[in-house]
Amino acid sequence: MRVAIGRVVVMTSRATALAALVVGAFGAFGCARKPAVSAEGLSLRRVVIYRNGVGYFERAGHIQSDKVFFKVKGSEVGDFLATLAVIEKGGSSVRSASFPIKPLGQQPDEPGDLEPLADDPPEDELAPGRPRPVRPHPPKKKDPNKLETVVLELDGKAHDLEVGYIAETPVWRPSYRLVIGKGASDLQAWGIVHNLSGEDWNGVRLSLIAGAPLAFEATLGTPVIPTRPTVTDMGEVIAAVPRSETSLSQEPAPRAEPPPPPPSPASAPGGAAGEESDSDVRDSEKSRKPEAKKDVAGKKGAAPKSPAPARPRSLAMSERPAAEAAAQSAVARPNPSAPRNLSALAAVATEAGATRYDIPTPVTIPDKSATMVMLLSKRVPGESIFLFAPDGGVGDSQAHPFRVARFTNQSGGLLERGPIAIFEEGAFLGQGMVDPLPDGATTTVPFALERSLAVETQRTYAEEGARIAKIESGVLVVERDSVSRTRYRVKNGGDKSAKLLVKHPRNTQARLFNPPKGTEDNVGTASALVPVETAPRATTDLTVDERQSLERTVDWLAAEADDAVRLYMADKRADPAIVAALRAAWDVRITLVRAVEERKKLTDEQGELSRATDETRRNLKALEKNRTAGDLRAKLTERLAKNSLRLEEITKKLVEVEMRVNEQRVRFSDMIRSIKLLNPPKAE
Repeated sequence: MRVAIGRVVVMTSRATALAALVVGAFGAFGCARKPAVSAEGLSLRRVVIYRNGVGYFERAGHIQSDKVFFKVKGSEVGDFLATLAVIEKGGSSVRSASFPIKPLGQQPDEPGDLEPLADDPPEDELAPGRPRPVRPHPPKKKDPNKLETVVLELDGKAHDLEVGYIAETPVWRPSYRLVIGKGASDLQAWGIVHNLSGEDWNGVRLSLIAGAPLAFEATLGTPVIPTRPTVTDMGEVIAAVPRSETSLSQEPAPRAEPPPPPPSPASAPGGAAGEESDSDVRDSEKSRKPEAKKDVAGKKGAAPKSPAPARPRSLAMSERPAAEAAAQSAVARPNPSAPRNLSALAAVATEAGATRYDIPTPVTIPDKSATMVMLLSKRVPGESIFLFAPDGGVGDSQAHPFRVARFTNQSGGLLERGPIAIFEEGAFLGQGMVDPLPDGATTTVPFALERSLAVETQRTYAEEGARIAKIESGVLVVERDSVSRTRYRVKNGGDKSAKLLVKHPRNTQARLFNPPKGTEDNVGTASALVPVETAPRATTDLTVDERQSLERTVDWLAAEADDAVRLYMADKRADPAIVAALRAAWDVRITLVRAVEERKKLTDEQGELSRATDETRRNLKALEKNRTAGDLRAKLTERLAKNSLRLEEITKKLVEVEMRVNEQRVRFSDMIRSIKLLNPPKAE
């Protein structure tokens, strides 16, 4: 059975076709023995590989027929139909695309042929009219690699066609090289591509996409009849009207500008890996001349010895004279070279938020093989420093920092997650892992542990400060800071100064207070990178201050209230009318506080005298019958009289002070009840 799809979409713009295909569904990856899709007369011209396991394939050619027959794997038919796009350059159009389907109700497994039962009686022994019993073979499993035929019907006989579709493909993988220099570094990016499509990619245009568009498996090749609601003729109506979906127009992004022309060989930076130009050799010889002058008799200006004849670069070190080997070892080893021909690098462009690397030259990748292509080579800001970032998987990292490579992505596009090899002064330093890095972002990649630096950590907590949060209905709400201070003590046991970044775990609800210059606050990752420099054989302290605001209701006579109100009245941004009202109320508060303090002082003295008086009375009672202690009784009697007199004076003063306290409290309460402050200036 075969079904035809009328009017396949015909696109006149290749960029529009790609944009439409990316949004489509994607298929299942089949065996690598046969290509997922093939068509006679249409050769593979373009391959675009994404990071989600799919690839866009484009075939093109001249067709002298009104039909094009595609051979498609059974497992790929639905996805091929879901993403099929035809770009026609001729004067005719596409009529339809037809493909085979299975009848409704048929199981995915095909039934086998029928065969007689082994214990059947002979034919002549069967009863008249009785059929011979039979049983089916085990069902045959459906082969996902079986090729189905999809027919594309065209108007006319001559056509220049480009056909694009999506199929499952291994993801491409990035790999990076970073050569650390003085003030800047060289960044190289490579892409590893695997071809398991079932056919050779001969001279195709290759693009790698740093992104993962939505991908799902389509089953357009399987017929489906959904269950429909039953509508009678009893006058019923549909209760809800289905709503339509509207898609806004999305114009494709402009094509990327072509890469700049390659520089002349004389000005090209460096050469290919393992090569060296004549100018490089001359520069290398020039760099060695000052050392030669210094070595001759130790005298300034002495003529250097004539250099030894140049030897072929292919000679092994063991074949060179010992003197030349020693001289070569004193010279810094070369770093991995930058590409000599910059036009061979991929063109980087951003479309619809995805970064695309277009390889400028055709690429050939045989089936069941892989290749690695250079995507970019850039001079970027980068350096080698230290990072203190305790990691549970590295026990010693709790006390020692990592050596890290730190650089900024200036490639113009996104760098996908991948391994990075780090070089400096001709030496391999280590490997790390780069997380997805947008353009303009900076990353810090650990590659070794540094034991000549040690870090000690100590954390303290406190509450500080007081600011007015709100005044309403005579109630004062004060905002205070819950302060967390973390001290990092960095000890440098090396002979060189060390630049260290401390990865401080952040409380996302708190704010950094007066952080050191150069601090990078990454709230999204709940961390902050705080810089600190330590001199050789020295110890440096770094304090990270985090503060979180807390609001609480306080008494107007509390010290926090006095601090908050005075801070507000001294603020130039404060409301003058509220400041005047608070200042008048605060004059009354001063009198009230003094009266309260005096009352407390008198109350404390009263309590002390009461205890002393009771003790004196008990002592006098104990000496009442002792005739020899007359002088002591007289002394205690005099003390009792003085204490009683002082108690009477204190009682009278307490009455007066209590009246003043009550009066001033009423005045103060009445004054602050009229003050309303809901949005005071925020702390600077």
